[in-house]
Amino acid sequence: MIDAIVCTIGDEILIGQVVDTNSAQLAQALEEAGIHVKRMISIGDDRQEIASVLQDALARHAIVITTGGLGPTKDDITKPVLGQISGSKGYVVHPGQLEMVHKILAKRGLDVLPSNLAQAQVPDRAEVIVNKLGTAPVMVFRNVQGGGTLYALPGVPHEAVGAIPDIMKDICSHQPTESILHRNIMVYGMAESALSERIAPWEDALPADMHLAYLPNPLTGIRLRLSVYGGNAEENRIRVEEQMTRLKSLLGPLVYADKDSDLETTVGELLVKGGKTLSAAESCTGGEIAHLITSVPGSSAYFLGSVTSYAVSVKEAVLGVPSSTIENFGVVSSEVAAAMAEGVRRVTGSDYAVSTTGLAGPSGDERNPVGTVWIGVAGPRGTRTVSYCYKNDRKRNIERFAASALNFLRLILQEEL
Repeated sequence: MIDAIVCTIGDEILIGQVVDTNSAQLAQALEEAGIHVKRMISIGDDRQEIASVLQDALARHAIVITTGGLGPTKDDITKPVLGQISGSKGYVVHPGQLEMVHKILAKRGLDVLPSNLAQAQVPDRAEVIVNKLGTAPVMVFRNVQGGGTLYALPGVPHEAVGAIPDIMKDICSHQPTESILHRNIMVYGMAESALSERIAPWEDALPADMHLAYLPNPLTGIRLRLSVYGGNAEENRIRVEEQMTRLKSLLGPLVYADKDSDLETTVGELLVKGGKTLSAAESCTGGEIAHLITSVPGSSAYFLGSVTSYAVSVKEAVLGVPSSTIENFGVVSSEVAAAMAEGVRRVTGSDYAVSTTGLAGPSGDERNPVGTVWIGVAGPRGTRTVSYCYKNDRKRNIERFAASALNFLRLILQEEL
């Protein structure tokens, strides 16, 4: 199987000033093309280190992809190192990238400086894929020192991602790729360890060429990914579907999506399918539920609005929660969660409403420990509530509260719609 390594270059990544998103995008594209990513490495702005790491990578892997260090400033040192390790004798100007430099700077209303023109110069051993989004070209070095092929991309994320289709086309035209199949399902409502025990007999019986991965996330639950490398693509697809059918029968309603997805998308799909609308009343989640729901394209078709009723006065005046309910049961209670959901449903006229009231931290109260949340869902068939208690920090608790609210809503929608 053809394998690859992705290297990001720049001190800004090593010191945590910039988050590397390029590697994730490249890895996904490589896997889809049938190329297995073996390693990801970040390298600082040091000539000797860059040269050493890349030479070792080229000796071990068929494909090496770098991002970063190709800009017009003095700290951008990747290009001369690539010239050195590729055995280039000098530099040549690539006319296509030179034309692009002039076009981009003219469009931005900027003067063309010598440092900009220098970006169109490439080592004479390099092939060039013109970067249409920036001034630094994508360079390709083949059979470097008798080893693999190196692709050097700009570090600017939209430029690196924009170059991916051309990179994949070039790789596939020069390398024999193999089938790689990944199949995902999404699970919510069970801890990773408990889930592992529940499906252990099924997992232990998997064919030797199938590999299961557990990918937990506080907002989406656990993504279970079943992978097969090599072999016949169609035969693998049939085999994997058979295994997934068995897995889903073991998990039942814990499975909320038959693909790589999230709870807010699943809730939206259920509402659209049922022709229903939704609103939210949030206290402890502070608008997180509304944010998640409205992050889904097309959510305006079913989401009417929300009330962030953080203060007791807003719960009473806007949502109509009786003061006696709060006095008798406390703000963090089943009764208040129910009244909040019913209140926002009444205010907005939505078919369904979801609410949260809880204690995200750092402290609890005399009735409830920190990490407690009550969730309410009101709908045509009445109102239901549920409580959870999570032992995380404030930020993580808020994420868990919001995700649990969406999942509770999801289960009710599946039952009623």
